[in-house]
Amino acid sequence: MESKSAEVIMNYHIGETVLSLQKTTLIPGGSESLVYTTLSGGIGILVPFTSHEDHDFFQHLGMHMRSEFPPLCGRDHLSFRSYYFPVKNVIDGDLCEQFNSMDPHKQKSVAEELDRTPPEVSKKLEDIRTRYAF
Repeated sequence: MESKSAEVIMNYHIGETVLSLQKTTLIPGGSESLVYTTLSGGIGILVPFTSHEDHDFFQHLGMHMRSEFPPLCGRDHLSFRSYYFPVKNVIDGDLCEQFNSMDPHKQKSVAEELDRTPPEVSKKLEDIRTRYAF
């Protein structure tokens, strides 16, 4: 008898029970993404990166945001997202989006670590947002 198994390509703890998962395109001509809804009414989206450069940029931005923007309840971002299994191949977009909410001094500090200016970082966030959703 032939053994069948699935390959785990990503792990990410959403923090809620997912009720539906749909592969779809949200804007005409846009790339496909996975949209999910949760038991408490949350809606989320998982989008693939189209370039290695974007992946590296957002991975580093997420790393800097974890250190510069501590969680409100004291629990580390990475330990929460790795609740059942370690995070694998997923970048927390909600965490990256908080860049625009930081005070300008911290924005400048994080942007310099990424060899960018704060407006360039904000533009990259806007570009990834409009590429898939709105």
